[in-house]
Parts: sequence; structure tokens; C-alpha cells
Amino acid sequence: MLIAKLIAAGGLLFAFNHATIAGRLVLLLLAIGSIFSWSIMITKLRVIQFARKQNGRFLDSFRQDRQPLRLFEKNARFSGSPLFSVYCAGCKEMTFQMLGSAEVDETFRARLDIADKISPAQMGAVNAAMERAVGETALGLESQMILLATAVSGSPFLGLLGTVWGVMDAFTGVAVAGSASLASMAPGVSGALITTVTALCVAIPAMFGYNYLVTNIRAAIVEMDNFAAELASEFEHKYVDHGTREGAFRR
Repeated sequence: MLIAKLIAAGGLLFAFNHATIAGRLVLLLLAIGSIFSWSIMITKLRVIQFARKQNGRFLDSFRQDRQPLRLFEKNARFSGSPLFSVYCAGCKEMTFQMLGSAEVDETFRARLDIADKISPAQMGAVNAAMERAVGETALGLESQMILLATAVSGSPFLGLLGTVWGVMDAFTGVAVAGSASLASMAPGVSGALITTVTALCVAIPAMFGYNYLVTNIRAAIVEMDNFAAELASEFEHKYVDHGTREGAFRR
């Protein structure tokens, strides 16, 4: 009979109506956490998808010829592409080391053609600039992920707190009434358990979203590292004079 009444009233609605003030406060906090976690997951997913698309466009353009500074000279733009951020950082430092300025104007190509090659030590500065760009871009991709991780790990504990508090109030009510029965205890216990159910509904999607995003962010960071190595190799081949170091060793 009691089960039939619970079903008729609607399990979650019945539990919410019999939740304590503390339980409803926990539910409010969980609702806020759910909004934040879903907002972060959707935003990050769009950013990663757009970055992947822009990376593809950039790599297609970059690999069309063997001139690593061509896109930089043309002032090409691939907004949202992590690889392009690394590329710009490397090109700016390379042109600064070769020409004394990172400014691109109508004389850029002529100045570049007559410029002397740089030394391996100067190439080290270019590599350092690209490494900084990789780190800064990685931090941007990982921003706000701590909030999602907090939703994954903190929501179940918050829900458990609400449940324990609610069960404690239910038993307190039974102790005050001086008699225990299923009819008197069920509403309080049901109201207490809704916080745990809600917490799991917040934590489970956040867990899957967090794992998916972390995997894709790590892949993007590895891709940036690989591209930085590729770009450094291109620079080494065209603009670095290793004969200076070899001559120094002979002397």
C-alpha cells in the first residue's frame, strides 16, 4: 500500500517534498554544480572540436611548400588553432634572431633573403619560445578543468552528506514520536536519499565528460610538441649555420 502511494506520488517528487531544509540546500548546491559542469563540458567540447578543425586547415597550408616562414610573411590567421600559436611564437623569435625585428612589411622577403643564418645558440632561443607557447596554450586548454574534476569528486560526498543528515533527522523524528513504523520512517528516508541520487546524476556525466576532455587535451598537447619539433627541424635546415660550431671544435 505504501509503495503504491509512493509510485502514485512520483518517487523523486515525493522524496523532494519530504526533504529537509538541509537536504534542499544540498540539492541547490548540486544543481549549481551541475549547471557549471555541463557548461564547461559543452564549451570545452566546442573549443576542442574547433581547434582540431583549425589545426587541420593550418597544417594543410603549412605543408604546401617547404618555406616555414611563408604563412608568417603572409600574415595568415588560423584563430583557435593551438598549432598556429606555436608557429607564430617560433616565427616571431626566428625573425627577431635573424633580422633584429619581428615586424613583417613589404621588405621582409628581401631582408630575409640576404640575412645571415643564425647560430645554434640563437636557435635555442627559438626552441625556448616555442616551448613557452606550448605551455601557455596547454594551460588555456586545461583552464576550468579543475571545476569539472571537483564536480566529479565532490558531488558524491556532498550528496552523502545530505543523505546522512536526512537519515539523522528521520531517526530523530522517530525518537521524538516514541514509535517506529515504516509509514513514519519512509518519507524521511526517501527525502534523505534524493540527495545521493542527485549527486550521482551530477557526478556520472561529469566523470565521462572529464575523461573525454582530458584525453583530447593531452592529445592536443602531444600534437603541439610534435609540431614544435617539426618546425624546429625546418628552421634548422634552412636558417641555422652549424658550420660555426664545427669550426670552433676544429680550433
